[in-house]
Amino acid sequence: MRNLDSDAFQRLVLGFLLIFPVSFSGGYTDPRDVFAINSLYAALGSPPLPRWAPIGGDPCMEAWQGVLCVNANITGISLNGANLGGELGTNLDSFASIISIDLTDNHIGGTIPSNLPLTIRTFFLSANQFIGSIPDSLSTLTQLTDLSLNNNNLTGEIPDAFQQLSGLINLDLSSNNFSGPLPSSMGNLSSLTTLHLQDNKLIGTLNVLQDLPLINLDIENNQFSGPIPAKLLSIPSFRSTGNPFNTSVLPSPPAPAIALPPNSSLPWEPSPPHGAPTHQEKVPSSSQNSNSVNSGNFLPIKRTIWSAIAVGLILVIIALGSCLCISRFCRKRHERGASGENGGKSEDSKSLPPVYKQTWKSSKQAAVKTLHGSNADQIKEIDVVGVHDVNRSKDHHAINMTGTNVSSDIFVEEVNIKPKMPTEISVVENSSLRLNSPSSAKSFTVALLQQYTDSFSQENFIGEGILGSVYRAGFPDGELVAVKKLNTAAARKLSDNEFVQLVSSISKLHHENIVKLIGYCAEYGQRLFVYEYCSMGTLYDALHFDDEIHKKLSWNARIKIALEAARALEYLHEVCKPPVVHKNFKSANILLDDKLSPRMSDCGFALLFSDGFSSQLAGQLSSSGYNAPELELGSYTQQSDIFSYGVVMLELLTGQKPYDRSRPRGQQSLVQWAIPRLHDIDALSKMVDPSLYGSYPSKSLSRFADTISLCVQCEPKFRPPMSEIVNLLRMVQRES
Repeated sequence: MRNLDSDAFQRLVLGFLLIFPVSFSGGYTDPRDVFAINSLYAALGSPPLPRWAPIGGDPCMEAWQGVLCVNANITGISLNGANLGGELGTNLDSFASIISIDLTDNHIGGTIPSNLPLTIRTFFLSANQFIGSIPDSLSTLTQLTDLSLNNNNLTGEIPDAFQQLSGLINLDLSSNNFSGPLPSSMGNLSSLTTLHLQDNKLIGTLNVLQDLPLINLDIENNQFSGPIPAKLLSIPSFRSTGNPFNTSVLPSPPAPAIALPPNSSLPWEPSPPHGAPTHQEKVPSSSQNSNSVNSGNFLPIKRTIWSAIAVGLILVIIALGSCLCISRFCRKRHERGASGENGGKSEDSKSLPPVYKQTWKSSKQAAVKTLHGSNADQIKEIDVVGVHDVNRSKDHHAINMTGTNVSSDIFVEEVNIKPKMPTEISVVENSSLRLNSPSSAKSFTVALLQQYTDSFSQENFIGEGILGSVYRAGFPDGELVAVKKLNTAAARKLSDNEFVQLVSSISKLHHENIVKLIGYCAEYGQRLFVYEYCSMGTLYDALHFDDEIHKKLSWNARIKIALEAARALEYLHEVCKPPVVHKNFKSANILLDDKLSPRMSDCGFALLFSDGFSSQLAGQLSSSGYNAPELELGSYTQQSDIFSYGVVMLELLTGQKPYDRSRPRGQQSLVQWAIPRLHDIDALSKMVDPSLYGSYPSKSLSRFADTISLCVQCEPKFRPPMSEIVNLLRMVQRES
């Protein structure tokens, strides 16, 4: 036995396992997978991994760390950042059904083995110490969708091995030492949306990439030359600096020549002065009479001087006239102002009660209207008693969450303001904690909110989430609102100052697809928020419980909901300054108004999802099916919101819950069940919500599925920003 090399010994073990599976593998995990993972463990140097065994064992039954199984087969190995060394060995192809291998951020060296498992779909080896080149056997991995080999020490040319990889979606070969031109077979990657090639030594042109459906392309810091194909410039995210390109874009074909009649000039070219040579005339040579030459040159110079003098005189006259008009205007305005101060009454203020006249006068003098483009109609009435209800434009203006509006084209204009008389609803005195000047939030007392909710009765109970309960409230004027009452644990996390800051920041979120904050209450240790009311409930209920609303969710209605929800997240991530991460995005937090337009709720509460709450959030999201993989490691970013958004898109597509224990084991997680089917048109058609009865364009369906696939990528960096998702969904909508 001592004379046998390690590979021969491992194959001998495999033979025993195949003959005696019960005694060696416990009769559960496939013996082929046991042999393959034992071989990998030995090649890695037998690192200290919980429950892993060098020989035999039962990886699926014993739940080895980082090993994923479906029934008796190993389907995934995820050991990201596990401080692994050694090599990969030569028996990876012995895995019977493995789909995913993620060994990112370790110290594994050696070369990438040529005998890779043919069933692999996602293969992540980034941030290791691999050397050599990519094996040509890459061409055999026909089911591959994601390949990440970045941040290694790989060299040589990229092999011409992509002919059969039409399902590859994401490819990252950046930060290596690859050289040579791009292989021609890259033109076969008909599903490729993300390609990272930056920081290598690649040469040649980019022509092979011009017909690919790329959304994200990074080729920075290489040695690419030649012109950039025009089609690549339309890619939403394209980075190309650090390359010696000859031109910025392929030159367009020359415009057809315009036939001109004899002795005519081009329409944009001034006619030559009398005596100057025309296009058809020859310029006099030096042998001709010098006097005629000098005369021909002097005439246009003389005309130019007189033209300049005439233009100068005209400008002086215009300036003097303008000054005169401005002087007269200012004098008349001053006279009108003086007459007003000496007894003249403003039309806007003469009907005010005496107690409001001084307030009205100072408020009117200080009033400004902020205009951006043609959105002046978005400015609403300003409440002079201290509540400013100024809606932002529907266009995405950057909002500084510290309180400063970031926009351009600001004009100051006097505004006719009609005062809103204080009522029991709009202005409430004697609240123990008030904001100095919130932009739109009003202060309520606990007594009033108890009155409007009938003491928070069960009849007015709407629902409960991780932060607290929501109740319906009815104002005396008939308006309905929703009152969110933070639970004790969440309320205790906020000091008075933190609560003030939270209300102030939430009140600055102005978007047509985000639920508007109307007011707040902070008495007797209570923390309550008053929001606008959405009559159709949540998207989760509409999809899974309310049959009447479910019937109204046509394909176009679902595309509209997905697009408008994406615009709301885009606003939080890319418009707000600083960016806002939602941290609790799910269909239960998407409300529907009477037109089935979505309104995102729970925006701005990320402050509460920290410390003890982070683990509670992780648990709730995990059990509900919205969790991004990185959440298990305690990491939550904008990209995690995007993963959760992709799950909501899957709900819209299938009508299924994100996690359903009543379904068979392999179908309980909607994401895991759906991902392999998103690029198979037959399987995709069977996934669609049966209540749609096939009423959707196939092209729109396919593009919608592609967008979902991008959102639910395992690697956060492969998920596109929300602005790109919005653009993709606009294309889906046009094709619907």
